[in-house]
Amino acid sequence: MAVGNTRKVIAAGAIGNVLEWYDFAVYGYFAAAIGRAFFPQEDKVAQVLAAFGIFAVGFLMRPVGGALIGYIGDRFGRRAALTVSVAAMAIPTFLVGVLPGYQTLGVAAPILLTLLRMIQGLSVGGEYTTSIVFVVEHARPDQRGLIGAMAGCGAVGGILAGSATGAVLAAAMPAEMLEAWGWRIPFLIGLVVGLAGFALRRGIQEEASAKRPDHSPLLDTLRHHGPLLLRLAGLSVFNAVSFYLMFVYIVSWLQFADGVAPARALEINSASMVVLLPLMVAMGWLSDRIGRRPVMLGATVLGLVGAWPLFWLMHHPDPALALLGQLGFVLAVGSFIGCQPVVMVEAAPWQVRCTAIALGYNVTLGVVGGLSPLVATWLVARTANDYSPAFMIMAAAAVSFLAVLTFKETFRTPLQAA
Repeated sequence: MAVGNTRKVIAAGAIGNVLEWYDFAVYGYFAAAIGRAFFPQEDKVAQVLAAFGIFAVGFLMRPVGGALIGYIGDRFGRRAALTVSVAAMAIPTFLVGVLPGYQTLGVAAPILLTLLRMIQGLSVGGEYTTSIVFVVEHARPDQRGLIGAMAGCGAVGGILAGSATGAVLAAAMPAEMLEAWGWRIPFLIGLVVGLAGFALRRGIQEEASAKRPDHSPLLDTLRHHGPLLLRLAGLSVFNAVSFYLMFVYIVSWLQFADGVAPARALEINSASMVVLLPLMVAMGWLSDRIGRRPVMLGATVLGLVGAWPLFWLMHHPDPALALLGQLGFVLAVGSFIGCQPVVMVEAAPWQVRCTAIALGYNVTLGVVGGLSPLVATWLVARTANDYSPAFMIMAAAAVSFLAVLTFKETFRTPLQAA
């Protein structure tokens, strides 16, 4: 594939991930303002809880969206699925930005907000998995790991972009103005990103398959590829638990366990994610040289034996040591998620590739990943042990280590195609 076309494929694959995780970060950043805009004013805590409750509803839609978008990808082509998914994310994101609040619409406001988040959840369920299938299938045989990792970087880039947008607006606008309407600006910007993604994806030429599946990819996956689904789900456990604990929950943990100021906790987290991006790419490249299994096994072993010592480093009043501990997790998590896309694509047969990966990955990410911060919070409070999240990561690493052993080494194997 020509260099220029490769860049277009990577951009087209990654931009949807940028948009969905940009929205994820922006929604979290402005959850309090969203709660005040769309829910009754009596209880401010209830407003925030309600806002995050609607956020969780979007997560629960991930497996459904994975099945739907995956079906489209296997039945009608990858480009068609990616076009649907980017539209299903961009349009609701924009509509959240213009949706009138509770004072105008009453109870209809939170209902409509919930419906928009549900549609976005459908998109999220199929976007990441279909995009990695698309880019890996278009990659040169000796660059599949590298290209898959670069597509996966869109998620991390989106979180950084969303957080940066929120921080810039908070610094540039008076608090009253931000509260009244400024929080809507990032959601309106999402439409621009979505239009760019739509244009990129419409401009990519996809080779037509000589033969599309005769049967429903979903039914075929459930009937004939159950063991593959279990292996993909097990493989995704370490990703789900470690990513959400180390890059979502950890900001709260640093504040409550270590007394770190919120701004400093966000700085530590943001610095770690900046390092995560090149590390993911490097590990995808390394997997093209030495194989997928050594990278994945090494990452899970580091998670298993290193989680407690790294949490010990983070449980320290010195921010430099806290950052060092989180960078250790960056090495483990980045190595794993940098290599996971290509492992999943190479393991799944082309007839059900989008559907099988979407189901196996999203059930784990939606349920295990979505609940991990809540479980970690409960464990710390229930056991009075600030190291409880480390044991969750150790258990997840053990599960994924065993799952990796069930995958054959495929870095020198031709990718099955139609």
